[in-house]
Amino acid sequence: MQWFSDFWSAENTYSLFWVIWSVYALVIGVWVLLQRSAPAATLGWLLALAALPVGGLGVYYFFGPQRLKRLRNKRLRSRKSSPLRLSAARLRERIPAAPERLHQVARLVSRTADFPVSSAERMELLVGGDRTFDSILEAVRAARHHVHLEYYIFEPDQTGRALMQALVERAQAGVKVRMLVDSMGSKRIRRKFYAPLVAAGGEFAFFHPTKIGRRLRPVINFRTHRKILVCDGRVGYTGGVNITDEEDKRVMDCAYHDVHLRLEGPVVNWLQTVFLEDWSYALERSHPVEPPDLDELLPDLDEGQYALQIVSSGPDNRLEAIHRAYVAAINAADARVWLTTPYFVPTEAAMTALTNAALRGVDVQLLVPEKSDSFIVTAAARSYFDELIACGAKVYEYRARMLHSKTLVVDDSMAIIGTANFDHRSFFLNYEVCVVAYGLKLNGDLAGQFMRDLKNARQVHYGRKQRFFPRLGDSVARLCSPLL
Repeated sequence: MQWFSDFWSAENTYSLFWVIWSVYALVIGVWVLLQRSAPAATLGWLLALAALPVGGLGVYYFFGPQRLKRLRNKRLRSRKSSPLRLSAARLRERIPAAPERLHQVARLVSRTADFPVSSAERMELLVGGDRTFDSILEAVRAARHHVHLEYYIFEPDQTGRALMQALVERAQAGVKVRMLVDSMGSKRIRRKFYAPLVAAGGEFAFFHPTKIGRRLRPVINFRTHRKILVCDGRVGYTGGVNITDEEDKRVMDCAYHDVHLRLEGPVVNWLQTVFLEDWSYALERSHPVEPPDLDELLPDLDEGQYALQIVSSGPDNRLEAIHRAYVAAINAADARVWLTTPYFVPTEAAMTALTNAALRGVDVQLLVPEKSDSFIVTAAARSYFDELIACGAKVYEYRARMLHSKTLVVDDSMAIIGTANFDHRSFFLNYEVCVVAYGLKLNGDLAGQFMRDLKNARQVHYGRKQRFFPRLGDSVARLCSPLL
């Protein structure tokens, strides 16, 4: 007993604690370093885990960086892929006078996202959830072979029930319906809601269920933020509009202001490819499975007049395709950069691109909501305004409703529209998809919408008066930028 008492003396206990803590710090340090995250994020996690051995480890387990490995369906991609020369030729055919900088952006997207320049026969900008939902319902009801959907938010409300009813009717008619929703964004969906679709022969899946299952730990951060609808491989939709009453002003007066894109033509093949790979991954197949009806899923379509390119990105691709596409497009600008985003939390590279463009005389204009649906994101965004304005950019806050559009207009020859916000989460953590359009059509449509939106916005001026605590809150929120 005396030996036991001596062993557990205060001095020995103190020494034992430091030995255990040192071993813990060494093991955890090696684990964190092997994730090869950004230096600032790595240092932050190391300090947090060292200071909070128990609580910090729990937070890291659930929210820390995770390396995801997804096998791309190379056979699926090669079936419709074009050599880079053909991709470049397609852009030259449709825009003969296209400057070299457009070709450089196209090459960058091809090499980071592995999607060549394609084309569309028809392209329609849909402004507002009401127009978008009407168009989607029309396309679904007209489908004869398949309907594929992938959404971040699909609510079992009036809007969601109307679309689900149309899907069930198509499934009952023999149309193959596959529905993929994010388990966090669509957390209100229960089995009772989608059971009629499954009973009718449709298929349903959640993306990254937030529970410990076959994976070592639950996936909290890596969500599919994509909004994709493909009907018969010929009509495709993507953009910012989720399936929810919050996007339809006919249901809610304060509905989000948003835009979406309807496409017809060969470019839909690439939107389809993104969905099929996500579908295969969500079903937890070890290898992507090639569907037996590829001729119907990826039909041969006549080339269209509009040059477009799909760009997708996610945590399984370290090349940050959408982030690089945005930065490259801004760096390529000669005359204007008009950016609309609900969440403005730029990376250092993106902020440098914007300020450089403004400093060299490009008309840089940023449109954000006066109040987003996230207080901390709104505060973080405002911390960047003075720096932009000081370099010559113009910043506007949309006041009418919550602004949810995600668009970029560059000069008169390039535009981007899709699901990605201008923030760290969309650039690095979420699965996103965007359309890069070359030429006048979409560029002009988005520029016109930008000008109309400015009528409901007020300009932010440099050094605007702020009370001490709101200004301090903005600065504190900015420290959280990499986590937002």
